[in-house]
Amino acid sequence: MLTYTVELKPQKEGGYTVTVPALPGCISEGDTAEEALKNIRDAVEGYIKSLIKHGRKVPLEFTELRQIDVFKHPLKQKLNSNSSCYA
Repeated sequence: MLTYTVELKPQKEGGYTVTVPALPGCISEGDTAEEALKNIRDAVEGYIKSLIKHGRKVPLEFTELRQIDVFKHPLKQKLNSNSSCYA
C-alpha cells in the first residue's frame, strides 16, 4: 500500500479542494471533506497508473510525523490565534 500526504482546503463558496504535494497536478474536490478525500484516492490511483503506463517513476513519500514540546515553562504572554510561524 502506498501512502501520500494530502492537503484538504475548504473553499469559500463551499466544498473542499484536495491536492497531493508529492504528485504535482494531482487535484480533486468534493462537496464534503469525506467526498473530497474519496475523490482524491481515485485521482491518485489514476495518476499512478498513468505514470506506470508511460514508463515514468512513481514518487514515493516517506513521512514521519512527531510531536515536540516547545515551552518547558508556562508563557507569561497569551498566544493569539493570529500568530504565525516564520522560519
